[in-house]
Amino acid sequence: MTTKSNSNDLGGKASSSPLLSSPTRQRLVTKDGHCALSPPPPPPGFWPWASVRAWLLTLQDLWGAVVGLRWRWVLLAFCASFLAHWLLFACLWYLLAHLNGDLAVQDHDAPPVGHVVCVKHITSFTAAFSFSLETQLTIGYGTMFPSGDCPSAIALLAVQMLLGLMLEAFITGAFVAKIARPQKRAGAIQFSPQAVVGQHQGQTCLMLRATNLLQRPLVDVKVSAVLYEEREGQALHQTSLDFQLDHLGQRPCPFFIFPLTFYHPLDRHSPLYPALCEGSSNHFELVVFLSASQEGTGDTCQKRTSYLRQEIQFDRRFVPAMGLDARGRYKVSAQHFDTAHSKEPLDKDCVVQINGDGSDRME
Repeated sequence: MTTKSNSNDLGGKASSSPLLSSPTRQRLVTKDGHCALSPPPPPPGFWPWASVRAWLLTLQDLWGAVVGLRWRWVLLAFCASFLAHWLLFACLWYLLAHLNGDLAVQDHDAPPVGHVVCVKHITSFTAAFSFSLETQLTIGYGTMFPSGDCPSAIALLAVQMLLGLMLEAFITGAFVAKIARPQKRAGAIQFSPQAVVGQHQGQTCLMLRATNLLQRPLVDVKVSAVLYEEREGQALHQTSLDFQLDHLGQRPCPFFIFPLTFYHPLDRHSPLYPALCEGSSNHFELVVFLSASQEGTGDTCQKRTSYLRQEIQFDRRFVPAMGLDARGRYKVSAQHFDTAHSKEPLDKDCVVQINGDGSDRME
């Protein structure tokens, strides 16, 4: 099965690209931008050591690991860390009461002569856990309190407060960092599921479209790509590609609020020319990166996707993305990712021609 496209820029030469001749390969990057590669398996006999090494590497980047977790695991880690902290110091307070002999004292308000009760009314592990909880949360009900004449209790109290403040700072910072991550803003950016090859301003181009689903605009938008092409020996060769937007050239788009169509000229200098225009059978994957800045915070976000050979349509164009309602207001078409044959007439329901819709006129 082949897909053919005629190009005036290529001297009228018909080009074909086999879509099903090569075996199916796993993607490097999924359509939603996640890496699809799996880590290599450990050598035989080294599985326990490889597992320990992986855990050590995770602990070295503990902050990144916590921020990258899903919310359900972050909430579980939040609850588990505080419970573990309270239980640990409950055991230490109970051990202090046991070593000091406070558990054998019947009345902590009237202890034996010469005996100093380190913490009043810790008579069981439940009471020790309650005191640990009250200390960490600074509740202070007033029933249990450490004695100033017991240095061990004062030292343990200081250690618990210091470690508790560090834990609270870490968890609070992780929550704030996770909420403010710019990757969440990138989730409102969508790429067209198909790329198209067609004519744009008299030149054969590879075209793809991106849209911003939120009404909050993005600024300084730029699209680039990396072509991963399989060469001899199944080695992946990487080549960078540039995409441009209308007459902006390589400059970033200053405003991203409606669907934009980005172009890559398929001339003889393009790395995609052999695969798309000369019928090369080498397997390739085009990974596209869209970088933009948030208008309010200035944080940079990035959205990724990839296109395989069978996800590129030839001799096609994107349908118009913008239209006018009855009040003369611009609106985004619900079919802004649809494609049509290059020779088909434009949809009469979408009369506004903006950025890659085949014309620069407005009817």
